Formats: sequence, C-alpha cells, structure tokens
Amino acid sequence: MNHNDSPTTDHATSRRRFLLASGAVGMAGLAGCTTVDVLRGEEVEFEAGTATVADAALADTGYQLRGVSAETRTQEFEVAGRPRAVQVTNRTAEYDKAVELLGERYQAAVFMALATPRVELLGRSYNPIADSDSEDLAERITARYDDVSDLERGTDYTTSILGTDTTVVVYAAQGDIEGTDLTIDLELQIADPVEAGDDFVVCLAAYPESFGDGENVRRMMNGVEHTPE
Repeated sequence: MNHNDSPTTDHATSRRRFLLASGAVGMAGLAGCTTVDVLRGEEVEFEAGTATVADAALADTGYQLRGVSAETRTQEFEVAGRPRAVQVTNRTAEYDKAVELLGERYQAAVFMALATPRVELLGRSYNPIADSDSEDLAERITARYDDVSDLERGTDYTTSILGTDTTVVVYAAQGDIEGTDLTIDLELQIADPVEAGDDFVVCLAAYPESFGDGENVRRMMNGVEHTPE
C-alpha cells in the first residue's frame, strides 16, 4: 500500500453504451438539464452527494478520514436512437488506519464510502454501478495495495447501511505493502449498493487479516450518513 499517500481527484473517462427504450418521449425531470438538451445531443451532467461515516461510529475504530475525492466519468447512452454523452460525477470518502512496520507507519487498512448519482433520462432511471459485481468493486479498493493476488470469495452477511438491509461479501486476498518486502493476507468486505435519495451508496473495506477489523468495518457501514449534492 502507498506510504503517506495523499488523496487526489481522479478525472477518469470511460465510455460505455447503454440502450434506453426509445418509445414515446415525455418531459422528465433531469438534474440540471431538460429533455430538449438530451434530444439536441448536448452533454448532461449528474453529480453525487457525499457519503461519510458519522463521528460516533468512527470513534474507537482507529480509522481516520483521509479525504473526499471526486471522479468524473463520461458514459454514452443511446436515447431515442441517438448516442448521448452523460457526465457522471462520483464522490468517495476514504478512511484509513495505520500500522507500524519496521519502524515506519503505513496506511494498511482502508474503508471507502462511494456515492454515485442516479441517472434519469426521458423517464428512465439508471444505476451507474449496476453492472459492477462485488469482484469489480473489490478491484477499486485493492488498488490501494501493490500486487494483489489470490482474490477468493468467502462468506457473506447482511447488515444495515442507511437504513437498508444489504448483503456484504467477504473476500480473502494477498497484497504487498509498498516500501517493504512484506506480503500480507488481506480481508475485504464489499457491500451491495443501497439507494440514498438521488444517489446510490457502496461501502468497501480492505485490511490485514491479522487486524480482525470485521466488527469495526460493520460498525462504520452501519454509521454511514449521506449528504445530497
């Protein structure tokens, strides 16, 4: 894992095509745009709010807020038979927990709360992370480590996030901590998305298996709060 890394805003662009039914076009509520904008081919934007962990839930876990970053992706939809570009801005609150190794402190455990906006076009609603399964989401958080391998799905359990019962999948993996020659056993927890107003929220965690942080992670998931954009 990166040593003393600082949060950055990643402006990534990915293009994927999604087919929306092109039946009768009615006036639909669009965040910051109109149906006319979509039909004219003008780019429309959807921006998520922020999901964070309440201070009370964070207390005594050893995790601290590292920062909140934004990531903007351009996705392409087919609307009324024509391709339309839509900008989707996600926000991620990242928390970490340090461990001392060889006299140095490394951020060895990570918890993320990702908020992504609900996209509504011409009366149709779309979840931008609907096609991401738990393994896809696991890759997002294992990027905080070096050379993660042997990702293996284990058990799952149900817990409450933002008042909704959701499934959390537990994975095992191995990963290297940058700046050391150490390979450690990791445990990951990946929650299914839950609805939060006009957004969807996903919670992700990765930590050394030796930490035994499962209960801390569950506590933080239960303590997630959502602030609209």
